[in-house]
Parts: sequence; C-alpha cells; structure tokens
Amino acid sequence: MKILGIGNAIIDVICKVEESFITKNNLTKGTMKLIFDDIEFKKILANLKIEKTVSGGSVANSIVGLSQLKNDVGFIGKVSDDDFGKKYEEGLKEENVKYFYEKKKENLPTGTCLILVTPDSERTMCTFLGIAGKINENDVDEHIIKKSELIFLEGYLWDEGEPKKAFEKAIKNSNKVAMSLSDLFCVERHKQNFLKLVKEQLDLTFANENEIMTLINTKNFNEVIAFAREIKKHVVITRGNKGAVSIFGNKVVEVNANKNLSIKDLTGAGDLFAAGYLHGFINNLSTEQCLAKGTELSSKVIQQIGARL
Repeated sequence: MKILGIGNAIIDVICKVEESFITKNNLTKGTMKLIFDDIEFKKILANLKIEKTVSGGSVANSIVGLSQLKNDVGFIGKVSDDDFGKKYEEGLKEENVKYFYEKKKENLPTGTCLILVTPDSERTMCTFLGIAGKINENDVDEHIIKKSELIFLEGYLWDEGEPKKAFEKAIKNSNKVAMSLSDLFCVERHKQNFLKLVKEQLDLTFANENEIMTLINTKNFNEVIAFAREIKKHVVITRGNKGAVSIFGNKVVEVNANKNLSIKDLTGAGDLFAAGYLHGFINNLSTEQCLAKGTELSSKVIQQIGARL
C-alpha cells in the first residue's frame, strides 16, 4: 500500500452562518474548537440549516483525494456502530479507500464536526470527537503500518491521552511518516511536542503559514525558511493567496496561488493540498510537480461546498 492515514473519523455537518453567529457563540473564526459535551454541541447546531453531511476528518479527506488520484491507500479511524458510523464507513468504501477498523457499539457516538461557513467562505469548526477521540494503540495494526510506504498523521490526534499512544506506535513502526500540524490552537497546545516531532521524527511536515510561524515563535517568514533548512527536514507550507513553498535542505521551491477562483468554502483546502503533494511525493515526481498538484486540488475544492472532490 502506498499511504495509510490515521486520524479522527468524523462526520462533517456543513452549515452557512453570518459573522454574528460566530461572535454570539464565542468562537474564533478560522479555527477548530473542541466540544466535550454533546449537549453544548446540539445547542450550537439547533436552528441551523444543514447544507451538507459528509464523511470527514482532516487526514481522511487527504486519503480520499489520494484515492481519487488512483493511489492504493487506507485509513484507520474509530467510529461507533451507529447511523453516522455506517455512513462513514460507506463513504470511504465508495471512494476505494481500505478501511482498517472493525466498528462496534460504543459508549460514545461517532464523532461529528460542525463546519460553519461565513459569507467570506472562511470556515470555523466545532468538533465533538465522540468515539473518534478514543482511538488507541490496539486500534492500530503494526503489520499494516509496516506494509505502507508512508503513513500520514494529523496533529489533532494529540488532543487526548489514548490517541497519543496510537500516534507513537504508528511512528515507531513506519517506513516514512508525514504529519499535518492541523490547526493554530492545536499548535499552541502542543508546541514543544510538535517541535520535537518536526525536528526529530517526521520525514515530511505540512503546515499553513500561521501554524509554522507560531510553532517557532516568529512573525518573519524568512525565519521559517531558515528553521527548515537548519533542521534538514522536508517542510511544506501553504500561504493562502501567496501560494505555497516546499523547503528541503538548501532547496526552496515556491508556487503561486491560482487566481480568479470562485471561492465558496475553504474547508478542506489544506487537506486536498496535502493529497496532491503526497501524490507527487510518493510517486517520485519533482517538487515543482508536487506543489502544482497540491495547488490544483486545493483550488478545485474551495470552489465547492465541502472538503471532498
């Protein structure tokens, strides 16, 4: 198998809202808030018009993108044997993704992410992890990891105790490992752990500009380039309308963002960029081709509602 993704298995519930809704519910626009009780989650969801419901999760979105590019891929993520759990598994199988988890009735429901899209197309997320946040080392089969050329992890997995053990087991048994830093708040919560991972254990790191600058405590992007060069690791950074950059050793390659797009929803832009880049990376394409494929996929997904093409 080319790539195995391990991440939170979450159903995305997409709703359009006004800016005032974000303020009224004390949310920070463009970030993800973890909600630990389903009563609070249901309270936010009440009175909202649901635009779309789809199987989601950051790494899972990337894995589906990779499958659509005809790569042999799989995914490990925990769901419950409930309606959303069945929908989740069906969604992966429809996309020819191998799903390496046997679902069963759990004491928590399948995880749900409420994606609030404001008129400027920015997305703000409220996530009730449910059983997804309880993935543990027993859910991760080391033989499947060893048979994968690369594993792709998400920073969100560091948000609870048990997933960290699954995360560490995956890294220990991997041939190559890539990770997305996931979210600005995620970086702030786990800064020292993430810094150690990027410097010592990851072969490839994906981040957006804000996440990587927060990670190394700088407001100067040139310092990000210097940092990546110094640690001699492969770091890929998306910069919104400024494009994207790949840094590996002394090689720094930039690509411009596509212009004149009809942007509807920024959900999944980073996930699909990672899918395109990883497609190139795992198939030995040039860095320029990796960046171009990432830009192509992210440009497509933001011109529709939802995080999958």
